[in-house]
Amino acid sequence: MTTEKKNGALVSIIAMMFLFAMIAFVTNMAAPFGTIWDDHYSWAGMMGNMMNFAAYLFMGIPAGILITKIGYKKTALVALALGFIGMAIQYISSTMSATDITTYCIYLLGAFICGFCVCILNTVVNPMLNQLGGGGNRGNQLIQTGGSLNSLAATLTPLLVGMLIGETTEKTSLVVVQPLLFIAMGIFLLSFLIIYFTKLQEPKTESQKVMEGVKGAMSYRHLVLGIIAIFFYVGIEVGIPGQLLFYLTEPVAEGGVLGSAPVAGAIAGIYWLLMLVGRFSSSLISGKVSPRAQLIFTSSLAIILLLAAIFMPESMKMPLEGAEVPIKVLLIILCGICTSVMWGVIFNLATEGLGKFTAAASGLFMTMVVGGGVMPLIQNFMADEVGDIQSYWLVIAMLGYLLFYALIGSKPSKTEE
Repeated sequence: MTTEKKNGALVSIIAMMFLFAMIAFVTNMAAPFGTIWDDHYSWAGMMGNMMNFAAYLFMGIPAGILITKIGYKKTALVALALGFIGMAIQYISSTMSATDITTYCIYLLGAFICGFCVCILNTVVNPMLNQLGGGGNRGNQLIQTGGSLNSLAATLTPLLVGMLIGETTEKTSLVVVQPLLFIAMGIFLLSFLIIYFTKLQEPKTESQKVMEGVKGAMSYRHLVLGIIAIFFYVGIEVGIPGQLLFYLTEPVAEGGVLGSAPVAGAIAGIYWLLMLVGRFSSSLISGKVSPRAQLIFTSSLAIILLLAAIFMPESMKMPLEGAEVPIKVLLIILCGICTSVMWGVIFNLATEGLGKFTAAASGLFMTMVVGGGVMPLIQNFMADEVGDIQSYWLVIAMLGYLLFYALIGSKPSKTEE
């Protein structure tokens, strides 16, 4: 590889790492914002998160098609423009009456458009990093490195939102997070300009008919099973800290643990911080440890941690972030170490050997990220019936599927030549 190509690849990798952080910054606003809406409408807590991820169902395949039509760079620019619009709409909702259902609907529209943004960015970033790394262990290593920056942004977002919200009451509205919405719009504008003036080295793509690309990609059994795995994985990643926020912010007078949004946000931030630690560690070892081995270990460990959390008495407490919380909370947030590597390894395993169908496969992959909205919503409904902690049985079941995929389902097997 010539010096010019090496420099181009490095610039492209750095740009994709930056966009990886943007994805988490946008996505991780939804659950903390939900603690505001939960005080106004009992059913509304996870709906913003649901709308954010529901966008993947509609945009996943079109995003893959967009890449084959206009390339990775122009597709990223479209995503950043949508992100700015989505944040602007959420800002508009923050200037309206918090008790008006119309306000909430406008907020959900903004969250939905932001979902388009992060879906497209994911469709761009993951295959770019995987192919720039040459696939295999090296491709996974680049994805995990990008994931480290993703986790850093994910750690800071709930902390910032929690500090801005403070104690939630029926009078609390999105007006308290207006500074963060302004910052988000500024970051999107700056990101658009940076990517626009950056010369990216893009992987080659082949323009295909929509159904031809989808059919070709779906002929790989390990991709089909991987699509199901990513549906469950995103539900796991979002559901673990999301439901924990509701568990911790429930008023003490109503049997809750803390009743404090700032402290709950700080504790949830630890989960994302542990994801940062896990992804950074994985980026160091992924050149030698296979994605399959990493998924087997992490899914098994997460199941053990959640089982221990479910059966541990709530009376066993420890100091955490200046408050007394059940030890089971620590066991739940420790799952961040496990979930940290799962996205990269599942994507790597699912798209291995797809060649010209990688872009179409990436679109299919992103479509099923809707699981990050569907499964936490189901978990939230379960929590209303059986309790916050007992709702983690759903997460354990999803982790069981990931263990199956790591052991059996991820083995490459093509059904059609």
